[in-house]
Amino acid sequence: MTIDRIVFAFAGIVVLVSLALSQWHDPAWLWLTAFVGANLLQAAFTNLCPLAMALNRFGARLGLRAH
Repeated sequence: MTIDRIVFAFAGIVVLVSLALSQWHDPAWLWLTAFVGANLLQAAFTNLCPLAMALNRFGARLGLRAH
């Protein structure tokens, strides 16, 4: 998997888990969902994603896009 796909998958899993936890445990878990959304939004504008930078250091492949 490429870094792009790992980031999307990780964000999706965290959002779904936090939504489930907000229903089963405490609504405060929705703050985690808000944090993930805010991080994705800032990454779209700044091109800086902490998870992508960490994955790059650990040697994950960069995503090559066909234009």
